[in-house]
Amino acid sequence: MAGSELTNVKSPRVKAARRLTKRAFREQDRKFLAEGPQAVREALRLDGVVLELFSTAEAELRHPELITEATLRDVPVHRASGEVMAELSQTVTPQGLVAICTLVHVPLEAALKEPRLVAVLAHVRDPGNAGTVLRAADAAGADAVVFTDASVDPYNGKCVRASAGSLFHLPVVVGAPAGAAVRQLKERGLRVLAADGAGKHTLDDVDLSGPTAWIFGNEAWGLPEELLADADDVVRVPIYGQAESLNLATAAAVCLYSSARAQRVS
Repeated sequence: MAGSELTNVKSPRVKAARRLTKRAFREQDRKFLAEGPQAVREALRLDGVVLELFSTAEAELRHPELITEATLRDVPVHRASGEVMAELSQTVTPQGLVAICTLVHVPLEAALKEPRLVAVLAHVRDPGNAGTVLRAADAAGADAVVFTDASVDPYNGKCVRASAGSLFHLPVVVGAPAGAAVRQLKERGLRVLAADGAGKHTLDDVDLSGPTAWIFGNEAWGLPEELLADADDVVRVPIYGQAESLNLATAAAVCLYSSARAQRVS
């Protein structure tokens, strides 16, 4: 651990990191914050992604392997006081590790290399939901996740934490116009399915064995009419009990896993 402990929350280094909690500065600096041991661990697996690491003395003792890995990768490691970590953290109880990372998203064309399963987030505004969908897509073996231009920033701190490191595992596209994304997905041979509670067909009715892209919309008001019209089919998750509906992240996980299973047994 090089240098003395950072204790001044107004120091230039801390202020430069703190500004990355705002989307405008993330886009301007092309950097974001990844908080917690899981996110830091997964970020460190990728060459050149972690630029700096802040750690409290307690976190250094709990996760010495991360400090060692960062040092081996020539990542500057700064010991930070509890006050500084609280300034950088976006959680009520900071975990003592925050990394400054480069943006990791890719262009849509680069993400669609022989894809068989893609998740598209259209008008999804809740960062916790978005991060959880990203995590579910990763777990289901999806080839890419597309955040359209009307959706939340995947580098939002809550979204990064909810992804539990999955942000660093698969191609992520940011800011794609929804209509253009749907057209490119169809051109690549994917069947585009819109997940909507008012869908005419259920998951039980559709063949999911082929290459598929799922579009997931805003939990409160769903998908816009133009996207529903652009989709090859509108599909709902069947409700067998008395629940009014499933939340977005749960429904997305069910859809993605249904496709993953169908593709593996076909």
